Amino acid sequence: MKLKQLPAILAFLITSLVFSQEKQITLQDIWTGQFRTEGMQALHSMENGNQYSVLNFDRDSGTSTIDIYDYVTLKKVKTLISSADIVEIQGFFDYKFNADESKLILTTKSEPVFRHSTLGEYYIYDIASKKVTKVSDDLVQEPTLSPDGAKIAYGFNNNLFVKDLKSGNVEQITTDGEKNKIINGITDWVYEEEFAFVRAFDWNADSNQIAFIRFDESDVPEFSMDVYGSDLYQTQHVFKYPKAGEANSKVSLHLYDLSSKNAKELKVDKVYKDFYIPRLEWTNDANVLSVQFMNRHQNELDLWMIDTNTMTSKNVLAEKDKAYIDVTDNLTFLNDNSFIWTSELDGFNHIYHYAKDGRLINQVTKGNWEVTDYYGFNEKANTIYFQSTENGSINRDVYSIKLSGKSKKRLTEKTGTNSASFSADFAYFINTFSSATTPYEYTLHQSKSGKLIKNIQDNKSLTKQLDGYVMSKKEFSTISINGNDLNMWTIKPKDFDANKEYPLFMYQYSGPGSQQVANRWNGSNDYWYQMLAQEGYIVVCIDGRGTGFKGADFKKVTQNELGKYEVEDQIAAAKQLGELDYIDNSRIGIWGWSYGGFMSSNALFKGNDVFKMAIAVAPVTSWRFYDSIYTERYMTTPQENPSGYDENSPINHVDQLKGDFLLIHGSGDDNVHVQNTMRMVEALVQADKQFEWMIYPDKNHGIYGGNTRLHLYKKMTNFIHKTLGDKLEVSKN
Repeated sequence: MKLKQLPAILAFLITSLVFSQEKQITLQDIWTGQFRTEGMQALHSMENGNQYSVLNFDRDSGTSTIDIYDYVTLKKVKTLISSADIVEIQGFFDYKFNADESKLILTTKSEPVFRHSTLGEYYIYDIASKKVTKVSDDLVQEPTLSPDGAKIAYGFNNNLFVKDLKSGNVEQITTDGEKNKIINGITDWVYEEEFAFVRAFDWNADSNQIAFIRFDESDVPEFSMDVYGSDLYQTQHVFKYPKAGEANSKVSLHLYDLSSKNAKELKVDKVYKDFYIPRLEWTNDANVLSVQFMNRHQNELDLWMIDTNTMTSKNVLAEKDKAYIDVTDNLTFLNDNSFIWTSELDGFNHIYHYAKDGRLINQVTKGNWEVTDYYGFNEKANTIYFQSTENGSINRDVYSIKLSGKSKKRLTEKTGTNSASFSADFAYFINTFSSATTPYEYTLHQSKSGKLIKNIQDNKSLTKQLDGYVMSKKEFSTISINGNDLNMWTIKPKDFDANKEYPLFMYQYSGPGSQQVANRWNGSNDYWYQMLAQEGYIVVCIDGRGTGFKGADFKKVTQNELGKYEVEDQIAAAKQLGELDYIDNSRIGIWGWSYGGFMSSNALFKGNDVFKMAIAVAPVTSWRFYDSIYTERYMTTPQENPSGYDENSPINHVDQLKGDFLLIHGSGDDNVHVQNTMRMVEALVQADKQFEWMIYPDKNHGIYGGNTRLHLYKKMTNFIHKTLGDKLEVSKN
């Protein structure tokens, strides 16, 4: 034996000894919640500015409590309410205060309607009297207390109702609601999914007027899904779903006056054809309602102020964009009814201050970085608080800035993802921090300086637990592709040897404005990637053109061509990575879910000389099958842009399949319909292409419930091993 071989042998023995003491992550570990993080549930800042409330649940006793804590001491001041003391209910799992914090809405039961909407059983708890009032014997939607706490409005059977909490009288304020025809005050499917709101009604400040949107779905085509369930015969779920280029709901704006009991339609001083109302909100003036109108292409947005006394309207802000405009919840009215607005007017998302008549006062934030969250305005200190990417597009920090745009200050110090929850008076904020190496930490800070006051909670126990597992570092870098520096992360086996060759498994989502390469703590998939890495794969994720937080031009380059530039970037990246000495370029695979499944399918078909395999979960296979609002935002209509739809949809490129393909879908997916997969299957069959597929009965877009996720990830893992792992010795999970 040559003496110079001893160090290498010793290193091998030491590495083997360390690995033998560490556990390998298994799929059972991941999907049984082994790596769950602790957090702060339903955090609410009390109006006094000195305290906050948190929902706590005792698993042993089954008791729910809303506990009040002091910001300075972080000690519990009192238990505001305990389910153990309320004979009327068994327990509650969510709560919401009214404006003056005299009452609470308690959620005791909930049934999903679609992704964001639920039917629920709710109770009102009067804090002073400790009286409990059931909102309705029916399961209702979006119960909302009036600002004075005297009434509650809610939706039921497509109509709106108002209950007087003192008398108990219930008033039905709309009567024409009908399933799959007319909806009052609750959004239709496509508004809920793509404009991300369900409650389409709002109380004014004086609690005497309710504004709401009425949806006429009569002309919207119906979509049906078989529900297999456990009965002898399956049933059908039928609902209105406007696909790209098809008829949308006709929307109108209405006002109900509780004093006169009169309802009327509200008009603005402009004639719109085929339009959206993506937001409505009362201003600080009880007689002035703000409403946003959008054209169908979503590249023009008007902000209207409607005076309900004089029934006059004024368009105070009109934005146009060559591609599209994002709808946000950042509109904030100041005491003088001037307002804060966020926009990509200068090419990056920034904060603007407008007078109540729409005159631009100033652009508050500027720079080649994005404002990613708006937290609010401290009127007393004349200060805005926000989150941004100024410290790098994969990071998030919390900042303050004067309304004038001066004295910007970074309030967080750690590099990673920081997000804030401010006290009502903006004196304090609770910061949630995580990074790729640090699980969630909750800390209390002064808002003026960002100074740390106290540590509230961390997940050191999880960190200690993970020390017992084989884990690799997530390496962040950029890769130069098609003239752009794209963000990338890489996970290599812990015993990585640059002299060996490894299969490459790529993950991406790639949808417009999205981000997967971010410096934040692990999600469930990250543990799966760690497991795959320790079994001998290199796992990579790249955010290509069209993804977010690098400016409007980078994000909107894919306009009218979804799936063209994003796919080109993934194929080019795979080729470049395949040239590395330690990558086996004959074993490169890619996977994704939803938009990512659309992408992985296209990448395998169009990059058949690069990718050996792909997994597509719940993919869009033709943009003609997807909904109007999302698809047309980026593609206009198929009637206007047929080539953009057809040339970039994987269903039209099945003849190019050479590698291994696994197609997965839930039959109860109300979002990306299983129709996408069924039509893809038929196209593959007619093209005489072999592939594998799996349908999960009655599972929605998330494909979960019971043992489903474990089964799904076992199937995908086995497929990866079979197609990419032919030279590996892998464990069976």
